[in-house]
Amino acid sequence: MFEIPSFGFGLAYLVIFLILVFWEIFWKCIALWKAARNSEKYWFVALLILNTAGILPILYIYIFQKGKKGI
Repeated sequence: MFEIPSFGFGLAYLVIFLILVFWEIFWKCIALWKAARNSEKYWFVALLILNTAGILPILYIYIFQKGKKGI
């Protein structure tokens, strides 16, 4: 049968890892979209390069974004 590779970790760790990956992708996409629409090149590059588990994109969206606040 088909077996999910665990790489020495349990299934719970794999699930937590996948949740964090999707969390980061979700917030990063929103923040990158907003940075591009606002022509904020430095924010766009920083958000693209740095992986901070969604913390930097959330801070950008709710604190540092010019113009409209929030999603």
